[in-house]
Amino acid sequence: MVALCVGFAVSVGGMLPVAAVAASTQASMVALPDFTPIVKQYGPAVVNISTTETKVAHGAGSPFPPNSPLNQFFAPFFGAPGQPGSDQGGGAAPSHKYQVQSLGSGFIVSADGYIVTAAHVVKGAQKIIVSLTNHHQYTAHLVGLSTRMDVALLKIDANNLPTVQIGDSGKLEVGQWVLAVGSPFGFENSVTQGVVSATARPLPDDPYIPFIQTDVPINPGNSGGPLFNMRGQVIGINDQIYTNSGGYMGLSFSIPINVAMDAVKQLKLHQKVHFGWLGVMIQDVSMDLAKSFHMKEPIGALVSQVVPDGPAAKAGLRPGDVIISFDGHAVYNSGQLPPMVGALPAGFKAKLGIIRDGKPMTLNIVVESLPGEMDKGTDKTAAPDAQAQKGEIKRLNIEVGPLTAEARKQLNVNTGVLVLGVASGVAAEAGIRPGDVILQVAQQPVNNVSTLQKLVASLPAEQPVPVLVRRGDGSFYIVLSLPR
Repeated sequence: MVALCVGFAVSVGGMLPVAAVAASTQASMVALPDFTPIVKQYGPAVVNISTTETKVAHGAGSPFPPNSPLNQFFAPFFGAPGQPGSDQGGGAAPSHKYQVQSLGSGFIVSADGYIVTAAHVVKGAQKIIVSLTNHHQYTAHLVGLSTRMDVALLKIDANNLPTVQIGDSGKLEVGQWVLAVGSPFGFENSVTQGVVSATARPLPDDPYIPFIQTDVPINPGNSGGPLFNMRGQVIGINDQIYTNSGGYMGLSFSIPINVAMDAVKQLKLHQKVHFGWLGVMIQDVSMDLAKSFHMKEPIGALVSQVVPDGPAAKAGLRPGDVIISFDGHAVYNSGQLPPMVGALPAGFKAKLGIIRDGKPMTLNIVVESLPGEMDKGTDKTAAPDAQAQKGEIKRLNIEVGPLTAEARKQLNVNTGVLVLGVASGVAAEAGIRPGDVILQVAQQPVNNVSTLQKLVASLPAEQPVPVLVRRGDGSFYIVLSLPR
């Protein structure tokens, strides 16, 4: 019986020969990685970054009488009696300054003390302390940062420092093992591992960064630290997590090192980080939108707004055009286009493949540099159309009226009609709200209430129709399908 147990392995379905178990182990397609050589060689080049920032808190004055012993303790926090801003002295609400300390990570890129980290780790800091694994600490100088790219360059006064090796994030593939080193929650030089979940992943708040998505456990304090490949090369800067709890939930995002180092080169020269710009607002193409624009499939980036006198306007691009290629690269969704354009220098000439009215076209466009503050280029003082009147669009079950001076100023538009009320119906189901401005219907401009009434009355039933809507600072398309 003992010999039998030695010769066989027990399984749920019965017994398997030990030889079969060994064979199945040898047949594994991927060997488990050993990360120790990477940690030993490049771990010392990963640093801990602590920052101190002074903030101001506004209080309501000390609640204790001037002669109270408790007031002597709390007065510094609320404002002393008789001081400007205290309750007893009158005036504005009192305030006091306090210091906030935070932790992050970074990595040394040159032996003479240049360190790369995330911009949000050091932005606004009055004091930056860099700690190495040998427990040496240095006061760091901020060379420069890019808030939009979320990359910062620091300098410490030191030499012969350990450095990381910079890799090529363009060669990264989904499924590859990656390693993160950083200081989550202040636990210095913690090592976590995972795989690449996706590449060139756009996020709503950072359209110019084609993020690397991984399942590497990242937590507060990891920001700014390196993401290594299995060659020990840095291929990303750990930057963000997707979380409902404040901690790791399986989705981590890193800035590709190719993108980050382009910004670092400009920061080192004390230059403003450049981003290519087309001057358009874009959105994804849904199946309904594709049908309404006479497209066979929902691909590309739909142009919903064109900045006056911008590169796109000069090239002849219009709202309703769908961008399907840029500089020879296919554009399958709106998230792909900003990183493509953002990485290009001003003056770069590109071919823009579009679909207009269901037909393919090619436009020539010259990329410009993203302006710090874009001039809207519209006349905010223009008067409303004198002939425009309030009216009801019965097929949409909405009430509309002419643009008021306030609406023109707030929304920065001079054409269109203002939605005053929305009842249940196709417009409400499509997402139209009071306060929206209808700019186009079926790619026809809407200049007044009368025009909108005529356009809607002529629309075919049970066919998707694109409607261009302005809301807040942006314009976008929705789809209406009118009943019979």
